[in-house]
Amino acid sequence: MSVVLMLDTNAVSALVKGQAEGLSQALTRRPFCMSVITGAELRYGLARRPVKADLRRIVESLLLATDIRPWNSACAERYGLLRAELESKGKSLAPMDLLIATHALAENCTLVSADAAFVHVPDLKHIDWTTVQTDSGII
Repeated sequence: MSVVLMLDTNAVSALVKGQAEGLSQALTRRPFCMSVITGAELRYGLARRPVKADLRRIVESLLLATDIRPWNSACAERYGLLRAELESKGKSLAPMDLLIATHALAENCTLVSADAAFVHVPDLKHIDWTTVQTDSGII
């Protein structure tokens, strides 16, 4: 069975805006999910400013159709270890990014994000969807 891709907020945002055709095509062939943290960030984005009704419908439809993984005790345990490890190395991530990275690690998923900060997370499998071609077999 292939590794499940976990979509970060910037990947989902690009998908719903039609700005990630290669990623969209890849997701028809690969299992994928989203962290509940990403779902929360998307809902915050919808709530903080007016968006076109079409975009709202697309986001809501995607949220309904996607495997949204809950943040659980295994994630919390992994979070504590990861945060302490990053701090000991003088590295940090934005709070929500740290939660999403931890979730991908706990679920053994490959995180799909254009955010370069994730390269600092030890053992995190990460794909930058903006630079990887779908025909490369990586995504």
